[in-house]
Amino acid sequence: MPQIHLLSPRLANQIAAGEVVERPANIVKELVENSLDAGANRIEVDAEQGGIKLLRVRDNGCGIDKDDLPLALSRHATSKIVTLDDLEAVMTMGFRGEALASISSVSRLTLTSRSENADLAWQVEAEGRDMMTKTSPAAHPVGTTLEVRDLFFNTPARRKFLRTEKTEFSHLEEHLKKLALSRYDVAFSLRHNGKVIHQLRAAERGIEKERRVAALLSPQFIDNAMHVDTEAAGLNLQGWVALPTFSRSQADMQYFFVNGRAVRDKLVVHAIKQAYRDVLFHGRHPAFVLYLTLDPKLVDVNVHPTKHEVRFRDGRLVHDFLFRTLHRVLGEVRPQDQLPPTNAAELTGSTEVAQIGFGLSANRAAATGVEAGEFAGQERLPWQHQPSNASYAERSAVDSQTPWSPAASGSSGSYSQTAFSQRPQGSQVADQLAAYRSMSEPLPVATTTPALPADDGEVPPLGFAIAQLHGIYILSQNAVGLVLVDMHAAHERITYERLKVAVDQQQVASQPLLVPQTLAVSEREADAAEQFADEFRALGVELARAGPESVMIRQIPVLLQQAPVQQLITDMLGDLMEHGTSDRIEAHRNEILSTMACHGSVRANRKLTIPEMNALLRDMEATERSGQCNHGRPTWTQLSMAELDKLFLRGR
Repeated sequence: MPQIHLLSPRLANQIAAGEVVERPANIVKELVENSLDAGANRIEVDAEQGGIKLLRVRDNGCGIDKDDLPLALSRHATSKIVTLDDLEAVMTMGFRGEALASISSVSRLTLTSRSENADLAWQVEAEGRDMMTKTSPAAHPVGTTLEVRDLFFNTPARRKFLRTEKTEFSHLEEHLKKLALSRYDVAFSLRHNGKVIHQLRAAERGIEKERRVAALLSPQFIDNAMHVDTEAAGLNLQGWVALPTFSRSQADMQYFFVNGRAVRDKLVVHAIKQAYRDVLFHGRHPAFVLYLTLDPKLVDVNVHPTKHEVRFRDGRLVHDFLFRTLHRVLGEVRPQDQLPPTNAAELTGSTEVAQIGFGLSANRAAATGVEAGEFAGQERLPWQHQPSNASYAERSAVDSQTPWSPAASGSSGSYSQTAFSQRPQGSQVADQLAAYRSMSEPLPVATTTPALPADDGEVPPLGFAIAQLHGIYILSQNAVGLVLVDMHAAHERITYERLKVAVDQQQVASQPLLVPQTLAVSEREADAAEQFADEFRALGVELARAGPESVMIRQIPVLLQQAPVQQLITDMLGDLMEHGTSDRIEAHRNEILSTMACHGSVRANRKLTIPEMNALLRDMEATERSGQCNHGRPTWTQLSMAELDKLFLRGR
C-alpha cells in the first residue's frame, strides 16, 4: 500500500475547485455573494464568451485591506466566522473560505481592492500555480474588482466538459437572476460581450420590486401572481405565487429563498406541489418567487459545497407552514381576483364599471365607459344599460315573457343544440341558487351564499348569463366584456369542494337503496371493499360482500342518485387497490372525492335555464378554487371589450 502523504496546496485547491467551480456561473455566484457580504449596493458583472474567457465582478463594498489581500486567496481563510457558534447561525452568503482559492487554482485571477481608510488600492494576482502571490499598487475606487480569465486553462480535461458559449451564459444569467431576486436593495448590471443584458436599479418600494420581478421573469408572471405575506410559529413567508392558470411545462420559474439564500430543497418542493395538487393540470409546474425567513439556528446551510441545499431542524413544521399558507392563498382566489382592471379604453359600450381586483396588488379601479371610433354615435343594445341603483334582482328581470330557444320556435339545423334564453323575471339571486341546487340535493356548503352587496349598482364578477352554447358553455356578460364558462368543469369544482367540506364535518348525506345493487368484481376488488369498508362509509357509500367475486351496494350519497354508481364504485376500488393501505387512502381522499364529483356534476348537452346558469355563476364566485376543475383545467375565461373590438377591427 502506498504511503500516506499530504496533498500539495495546488492539488487540494483543484480538488476543491471540482466541488465549487463547475462552470463560469458558479464563479459569478461566489464572487457576487462576497460582494453582497461586503455591503455593496451596486454590483457590475462583465462576461466574455459565456464567462470562459473573462469574468469581471466589480462592487462598491467595504473593500479589503492591503495586508489581507494575499490571505484572501488562501484556502479556508474568511472574515465571516470565528467560532463554532458563528457556524451554527450563519447569516452571510459566503463563509467557507474556499471560493477564491479554488477559483485561482483553475484560472488567471486578479484581485484589486481599496478599503475606505486606504489612500490607494492594491492588487494581487494568481495564475493557478503553487507560488506566493505578489501585491502591487493600483488605481481603484473604494470597493473590489475581481477578474477571472481563461477558466480551466491549466486543466484541459475540465475545460472540455464546458458547453457552448450560449449555454454557459444562460447558466450565468440564471445565477445572477437569483441573486438579484434575493437583494432588491442592490443595483445589478450584466454585460455579455460588451452588450448590456440587465440594468437593474435598487428597489425599495413594492411597485419597484414588482418591476424587477417582471424584468427578470416576465410581465405575465407578475400580472398573474398573488402576494403572500404570512407569519406563524417563528416562520415568515413572503413573495409571489402564480395562479394555477399560469403554469409552466417545466420547473423553470421556481425561486425559493431561505434567509436570503436561493435553495433547492425537496421538502419545500413537496410542500408547494401538495398545495397546488388539485388545481394544477397534470404535467404542469407552478411558478413562484418565495422568501422564507426563520431563526438561523433552525436551519443548517453547511450541508453542500455550493450551499444550494439546506437542512431544517424541524422539517415537519416548515412543510406544514408552507403547505397550509399556500393552500389557503390558492383557496381564497375568486373570479374577481383574476379579472383585469377595467378602464375607459377597454370598455367601449358600458356606462358602469364594477370595481375589480387583479393579480398581486389586487388593485381596485373604477372608470366610466365611452364610445369608441366610428361607432361612437350608435345606440347600445337596449338591455345593457341599467340604472346605477338597480339591484342584482332588478337587473336580472327579463323584458320578454318567456324564454326562447330554437327548438321551441321550430328552428332546425346546426343551431338546434344551442339554447338562447333571456334573463329571468324578478328572480333574486337566492331564488336562482335554489333553482340550481334543486337539480341534485347538495351537501352542506362551507361558505354561505353571499348576500346582495351594499352597493346595488355593482355588477357580479362573472356577470349575468345570456345564453348556453351547444349545451356545454355558458355565455355571460360582465363589466369587462364576455365570460365563457365550462359548465361541467365549474359544477365539478363546486361539487368537489362541498364533498370535501362534508367529509371533514362528517355530514355526507346518504340514502339507502330501495333495491341494493350487486356488482361483479374480481376477488381482489372484493377484498379491498371489505378492507376499506370504513373509508367507503365515511364517503357515504355502504358496501357488503355478497360472494367471492361480488359486492352489494346498499347506500350511496344523495348527491349521486343520478350518477352511474356501479362505474363509480369500480373506479374507487381501483384507486384503493393502487394505493394499497388505509394510510394511503387518507392521503388520496381528495382524488376519490374528485371522481365522485365528476360523476355527480352536470353533463354536456344538459340544457340549463337562465336562473340555473346565473345560480351556477354565483356559486363559482363563492367557491374556493373555482377557476379550475378538479383536474386543473380552467373553468372560465374572459374576453374584454378591447379584445372583442380587435377581432372585428372596431374603431380603426
